[in-house]
Order: sequence, then structure tokens, then C-alpha cells
Amino acid sequence: MLYWVVKAILGPILHLVFRPWAEGVENVPREGPVILAGNHLSFADHFFGPLFLPRKVISLGKAEYFTGTGIKGLISRLFFTGVGTVPIDRSGGKASEAALRTGLRILASGKILGIYPEGTRSPDGRLYKGKTGVARLALESRAPVIPWAMVNTFEMMPTGRLIPKLGIRPGVRFGKPLDFSRYYGMEDDRLVLRAVTDEIMYALMELSGQEYVDKYAQSAKAEMARAAKEAKEAKKTAAVAADAEKSGSAE
Repeated sequence: MLYWVVKAILGPILHLVFRPWAEGVENVPREGPVILAGNHLSFADHFFGPLFLPRKVISLGKAEYFTGTGIKGLISRLFFTGVGTVPIDRSGGKASEAALRTGLRILASGKILGIYPEGTRSPDGRLYKGKTGVARLALESRAPVIPWAMVNTFEMMPTGRLIPKLGIRPGVRFGKPLDFSRYYGMEDDRLVLRAVTDEIMYALMELSGQEYVDKYAQSAKAEMARAAKEAKEAKKTAAVAADAEKSGSAE
């Protein structure tokens, strides 16, 4: 119920302020289980991705969104509940299997499951390698997979920005259903899971127009953070050396 209340209130405001657009909405079945497999550019994806669909989109989100305390924790819980997020443990191992089972239960009940195969937001607007959980969901549930491409949301609200930029029209493209029936019964084959995942990511690349990077987004983020730290330390070292040289010259 909260999902539809949030959508009824925010929907008209988002349309008026940002003038979002959508293509291929007719590719999403009006009933039955559906996997929406999307790129993840921005926090704004939670708002604009499901905006044009008459059905509820349920996504899986880290449990930390629902365990905060105080006013901030309450707002976080209300928001993520309002946008259709179901809390899961993302610590890996058995938790990953539990998350998969949660996704399968959602699909078994005939609902739409929205999933971001990259696992995290893109750090630079490019499309990164997908994790194979989406392939397992597709093969075990046998639900249709619809590529779900966000457009312009990175430019409008990149990671770290709290307020969206005005003047940038966000969009979403829904591709035609991908057929993986030739792989049914092979969900335990790692090569098959990788092939299915890569096919989904290729479809997203074509829909979104993004440059593809053959590495995981989380690894790219770690590399960027490490490079930024090294650059900061190098700058600090250079400043210290400059000060020492200046002091020596003064003497």
C-alpha cells in the first residue's frame, strides 16, 4: 500500500519537474513473474526506473537500509519500503543463497523483481560486469528477463550528489524479453551462468549506449579510492618537501 501512496504523491511531481521519458513499456508483461535486469547509474534509478509501469516493482536491498536508528533510520525504512525494496543480507556465502531464494519467492508469487546485476552503482557512468545471480534467478524461475536501461540519471544525480540537477531529462528503456529457454536445467553450470549474464549486460549496453568495462564495479570503486588516496598522500608529501625546501632557502 505504501508503495502506491509514494508513487501517487511523487509521480506527478517527478513528471512536472524532470519531464522523464520511457521507451518500450509495452515489452513488460501486464501479469505474471518478470525479471527487470537494469544498469545502475544513480540513486535516482529507484524513482525513475519503475515510474512508467502500472505494476509494482520489488527490488532487493541491503538490510542496513532498514536497521538504522533515530529519525534518519525511520526515514530510510519508510523510503525503501515505499519504493518496493525488500531487505536482504548481502554479506556473501549463505547470505547470497538466502537472497536468491527471496528473489525466487517473489517471482513465484507472480510479481516483478527489479535487479541490478552490477551489484552497486556505477562509479563513472560506464557499464560494468554483471554478477551471475541474475542468471540463476532467470534459469531457476524461468521468468522472462527484460533489459531495463536507465539513461541520463548519472548526469542528473551521480554518486555523492544529494540534490538532482535540473535541466537533464532522465529516461528508461525497456528492451524485448530475452529468451534463455535453451539453458533451462543448467543453472548449476558456471559457464552457462556467465554466458546468460553477459548476454543480459550486452543487451543493456545496446539499450543504454554506455561504454562497457569488463570488471566488477566494486573492484573499480576500490581502485579509484586507492588511487585517490595515493594522489592525496603524494600531494601531501610534495607540500612537505616544498615547505622544507623553502625553509632551507630562507636560512
